[in-house]
Amino acid sequence: MIKYNPKSWAKLIFAFHKSDTFHMLRKEILYMGILTLIIAFIVLQLFPDATGLKDLFAVYSLIGFVISLLLVFRTNTAYDRWWEGRNKWGGLVNDTRNFAIKLSSLLPQEKDREFFKRMIPNFAIAAKEHLRKGVQLEQLNLNEAEYEYLSGKEHIPLAISGLLYDQLQFIKQKGQLTSTDVLLMDQNLNQFMECVGACERIKNTPIPLSYSLFIKKFILIYVTTLPLAFVMQFGYFSALIATFVFYILVSMEVLAEEIEDPFGADDNDLPTDQLCETITKNMEEVLG
Repeated sequence: MIKYNPKSWAKLIFAFHKSDTFHMLRKEILYMGILTLIIAFIVLQLFPDATGLKDLFAVYSLIGFVISLLLVFRTNTAYDRWWEGRNKWGGLVNDTRNFAIKLSSLLPQEKDREFFKRMIPNFAIAAKEHLRKGVQLEQLNLNEAEYEYLSGKEHIPLAISGLLYDQLQFIKQKGQLTSTDVLLMDQNLNQFMECVGACERIKNTPIPLSYSLFIKKFILIYVTTLPLAFVMQFGYFSALIATFVFYILVSMEVLAEEIEDPFGADDNDLPTDQLCETITKNMEEVLG
């Protein structure tokens, strides 16, 4: 995720970062400009007396309003998914801290604290990679027995959660924790998998295909035929108008596609790498 100053207007307006929609759509904008010029040329050269085209202006204005409503709904839906993912990861950070504080207060032995100091960040890292391309065990801080155990598991965050529960029960059997202590920590530990489950739901439930296809086809047909409504008034400049409208409408759709799956490594995705580093530092500070 890119960190920036939202108050720096001049820098933001004139910046052409790779995540900027103009940079992403530059080829499509060029193709659309050429296509609309061809349509304008055909109308002006072959049908110069088609004055009835002027009546299309009101129709296209109404259709443009409908498209705007659809894109607003589309963008808001995508942002809701992005923000829900951020809330879940913020909750995971808070739950790891609360869990670690309780462990630090109740576990005097450094050996027991060392296990949780490693495995809690391991869970966060595994959850992050699980939501991307899959977990590589080499990315985790594991001993030989843990590595061998997890190598046979498909859902690594779930397996690590099981190890955390097993360790709590083991310490309880030694008499260092009471049932009440375990019950208090269970409230935070349950939220670990609740976060992963909610993020899996966001990732694995994209917007319905028919809805996405409809918007894309609607935009394409609207923009490619837009010169028909402007050519009698603006001539070849109608191609510039259509290209600009294409840039605006398609940019909204591209932005929605980019943020509706917020768990990747793109510029506009959630800063899960930084959140995992924060969790690791917190565990070292509390349990170290």
